[in-house]
Amino acid sequence: MANTDTVVHIVDDEEAVRNSLAFLLSGAGFAVRVHESATAFLAIAADIQNGCLITDLRMPDINGVELLRRLREDGTLLPAVVITGHGDVQMAVEAMKSGALDFIEKPFSDDVLIASISRAVATASERRRSDAMAEQVRQRIASLSEREHQVLRGVVAGQPNKTIAFDLGISPRTVEVYRAGLMGKMQAHSLAELVRMVMDIDLDRAD
Repeated sequence: MANTDTVVHIVDDEEAVRNSLAFLLSGAGFAVRVHESATAFLAIAADIQNGCLITDLRMPDINGVELLRRLREDGTLLPAVVITGHGDVQMAVEAMKSGALDFIEKPFSDDVLIASISRAVATASERRRSDAMAEQVRQRIASLSEREHQVLRGVVAGQPNKTIAFDLGISPRTVEVYRAGLMGKMQAHSLAELVRMVMDIDLDRAD
């Protein structure tokens, strides 16, 4: 069963190809949107909340590699699959370096395409879950008091309670109290879980 929460965006300058891919993927249960050019897609890319991309490499306005580069520069990190013709493998490798998850050489079977898009959709869904979890962690950090935030910094840095206490001018017992409080607010059941939560979060920006 395909994930219909993730929209597959098809970018190809040939209408027949767009329609063929859209028909195939829609029939396989994917939500699909087509775009006649890379320029048209870039105009709406920043507003995409949960999607992945399938694009031809050779297009008249902006080729597939340049499209991926521009998306990366704009911070729009969509899981992408590129379609390449015979002799375009070097270009396809460049696309991989620019962020593509996979490339498919023409002619390709329906099963190969669907399997590749399924991987891209799964990646998009996982990124969305990760982004949602990161936002939850930021909200929990924002709920901490200034002192709890200071203790959190020390804990994540691997400092023992005595060191944190010395740095903050408070007693180790008081550090333990703050630590217990922030663990509750962060909904962390262990020190390891707390560290995992915040290791990818910029604490300065989350505060």
